[in-house]
Amino acid sequence: MLSYPSTIALSNRTLNYLADRIRSYRNQRRSRWRRLNPGRQALLALAHLRNGDTYTRLAAGFEIGVSTAWRYVQEAMTLLAAAADDLATAMHRIRRLAYAILDGTLIPIDRVADQRPYYSGKHKRHGVNVQVIADAAGRLVWVAPALPGAVHDLTAARAHGIIDALTSADVMTFADKGYQGAHGSVRTPFKRRRFRPKLSRRQKTVNRAHAKIRARGERAIATLKTWKILAKLRCCPRRATTIVQAILVLHHVEANRYTG
Repeated sequence: MLSYPSTIALSNRTLNYLADRIRSYRNQRRSRWRRLNPGRQALLALAHLRNGDTYTRLAAGFEIGVSTAWRYVQEAMTLLAAAADDLATAMHRIRRLAYAILDGTLIPIDRVADQRPYYSGKHKRHGVNVQVIADAAGRLVWVAPALPGAVHDLTAARAHGIIDALTSADVMTFADKGYQGAHGSVRTPFKRRRFRPKLSRRQKTVNRAHAKIRARGERAIATLKTWKILAKLRCCPRRATTIVQAILVLHHVEANRYTG
């Protein structure tokens, strides 16, 4: 099998952070000798998450078995996901923002046995629904656990308690038309209805200003999807939450924000 050198668009700070967590976990469990040291295992996991390398390619590159590569990556992701903030913790930072941007995105998945819950009629494909909160600059702040793709954005936001949390914290939040009816501190654009077929000039002006603000939230989603593993998940959809939370932790470490 041919091999070639490659790169991962991450800093040594991120690699060292993950390696330290793996090293502490091994010391806690008094783990015996392993094929890869903590630094190499961290590099293995980052290559999978950031570059989307398959387990077969990783196994060949690191000279280990495919099952060993899978086990090492799963262990690293579980350790990272355990360090992710829940909504209550994230609200300590969110309530200090000038305003927040709420949006949802679909992470594509392979077809599963029970396809109906994961099929998104909006996107015409199977996936999981992930709710994202961004700050005024479009930086990723928090990501909610994944839900089946058939779940509507507003339903997902309510299920996670996002609407109530933002309203209780009195954080002005901008969202798209999919969140119509959220009320509280969530602001959505005006929408044409049967009894209001045309919007007034003032309403159109408000919608344009709203769209300019909300567009910054797309940067957070784009940042999330720079992790190539999210291009299409080829694992059990129930693993999506662990993957997304692990990526959130690594993103904050890489951006040197909210760490420690």
